[in-house]
Amino acid sequence: MKMDIAVTVNGRRYQASIEPRLLLSDFLRDIIGLTGTHVGCEHGVCGACTILVNGDSVRSCLTLAVRADGMDVVTVEGLGTPDQLNVLQSEFREKHGLQCGFCTPGMLMTGMDLLNKYPLASDDEIREGLSGNLCRCTGYQNIVAAIRSAVALRNGSTP
Repeated sequence: MKMDIAVTVNGRRYQASIEPRLLLSDFLRDIIGLTGTHVGCEHGVCGACTILVNGDSVRSCLTLAVRADGMDVVTVEGLGTPDQLNVLQSEFREKHGLQCGFCTPGMLMTGMDLLNKYPLASDDEIREGLSGNLCRCTGYQNIVAAIRSAVALRNGSTP
């Protein structure tokens, strides 16, 4: 038995008839072709699959696609373009917050959630906010620096 869903992803509405057990990560990658959301552990531990659903960070590997029916989803592809990066993507590039790149989409999406919701007054607050995302290349220092710089720009000061 399939279920019909309609989801807005990165500002574009998608309709599909899907199996009720299809994961949101698989819907994004296999059904609509947005492969920027990475699937790592498939247990919600690594954070590589993090996306925003109605403005909140969500592990797409733990979420059934049918739960996103009627919701607004933002993936890493919705942040910016290669020619016009958003502020966080730009700071990740400037501060070398991307090493192998596997964790980067999840880090960016978690970082956006943090920037949208919290003052992030210290590196400890940034690290706490990122604590659910794993980076095997140990790029945490540069990722924290990139988010700190984005916070400064958001607050109108010089990074």
